[in-house]
Amino acid sequence: MKYLFILMLLVVGAAAGAWGAAIVVRWNDNMTQTPKIVPGERVFSMPAGVVPRGGELIIPKEQRDVAAKRPNPVRASDASIAIGRERFTTFCVPCHGPEAKGGTTGPVATKFIPTPDLTNAELQKQRTDGYWHSYIVVGGAVMPAYGEALSSQEAWHIVNFLRSVAQK
Repeated sequence: MKYLFILMLLVVGAAAGAWGAAIVVRWNDNMTQTPKIVPGERVFSMPAGVVPRGGELIIPKEQRDVAAKRPNPVRASDASIAIGRERFTTFCVPCHGPEAKGGTTGPVATKFIPTPDLTNAELQKQRTDGYWHSYIVVGGAVMPAYGEALSSQEAWHIVNFLRSVAQK
């Protein structure tokens, strides 16, 4: 009887130890298995046709030709250009440089593909305001999307600023 009691005690102890080990493994392994969420990164894709609260329809980059036909609802004024310059300085200067000349003038651009000269009159003629807005909001081949960092209105202000710095 004494041996049976010791055997049962060992079985219960082994089961408790295995259960405790499983908890320890799951606790320690949790940080390597949990998805990483980076600020500014969308963790799920938005359904097609969704409009953010207080925003407007965001046309995906696969439909850039549709977005290019949108007119600029923000009139180009000194106030709009000033807001655009401020947002450009915050979001665009690291890659496009302080004068929007592109190339490797921005501190980040030296590590990537040189950016285009946004003051180039020929490039400005080829692109509509809707195209620039779409590129800012949903990004492009190399350019990240700023649709979650900027409102659509702020993106239109940046477009007005870019039009103001175009070489004549």
